[in-house]
Amino acid sequence: MSDQLLEKAARYVREARRVVVFTGAGVSAESGVPTFRGGGNTAVWRGMPATELSSAELLERDAVTVWEWFEYRRGILAGLSPNPAHYALAEAEKRYDDFLLVTQNVDGLHQRAGSTKIIELHGNIWRGRPFGSSKTVPLPETPLPEIPPKGPNGEVLRPDVVLFGEMLPAGAFEEAATVAASCDVCLVVGTSALVYPAARIPEIASAAGAAVIEINPEETRFSDFADVSLRGPAGEIVPKLFAKS
Repeated sequence: MSDQLLEKAARYVREARRVVVFTGAGVSAESGVPTFRGGGNTAVWRGMPATELSSAELLERDAVTVWEWFEYRRGILAGLSPNPAHYALAEAEKRYDDFLLVTQNVDGLHQRAGSTKIIELHGNIWRGRPFGSSKTVPLPETPLPEIPPKGPNGEVLRPDVVLFGEMLPAGAFEEAATVAASCDVCLVVGTSALVYPAARIPEIASAAGAAVIEINPEETRFSDFADVSLRGPAGEIVPKLFAKS
C-alpha cells in the first residue's frame, strides 16, 4: 500500500459528511474468528459441513445439533477481543452526524468495540429468538445452561442468525440500502463480496456516486470499481486511514 493511495483515501474520508462502512469476515478474522468458508472451502464439524450445520433445513429437523454447533462457535468467540479495526471504526462514527456500519458478521465484536450505529445484516450469535418471532433474547453466557435454550416464558429459542436458506431480517437490507444510496463515502472492509444481497450495499453506494474505498489483503470483485483499493490487513490500515483524515 502506497502513501499516495492512503492519502487519496484519507482525502475522501476527510471531506465526507455521510459515511457507510460495510464489513465482512476479514475484519473479525484478524481477531482470530474462524471464517469457516475461507479459501472457497467449507469447514467440517462432526463430519458435517458448516453450510449444512448453519442451514434452515437442519434447524427444522435437528435444532439440538444446530445449537451445539453454535455453542462450539460461541465458545471460540468468548475468548476473543476486538482488534484495532473494530476500535477505529467505533471512534470514527463519532466524527459524523450521518454514519452507518453495515456488517455481515454475527460475532458482536463491533458492538464490543463501541460501535452503536450498526445494522447486522446476518444477525448476532449472542442472541436467540422464538421460532416464528422477531423478538430477540440476549444469550451472553456460554456454555448455555440447556440446549436448545428457552426464553423468559419457557419458549424454545433458535439462533438469531440468518441461516442458509433464509431471508435477511425484515427491513435490515432496505434500511442499509437507503443510507448507502445517499452516502458520500463507502468503506468496504474485509469482505470478498460473494454473499448476496448483502454485497449490493457498496454497489448501491457506487451507483449513487459515492467514493468506494476498499480495504482488503487481496483483490476482490469490488476492486475493479473501487475508487481506491488499499491492500493490507484492516487492523493496520483502518486506524491509519482515520488518523490521516
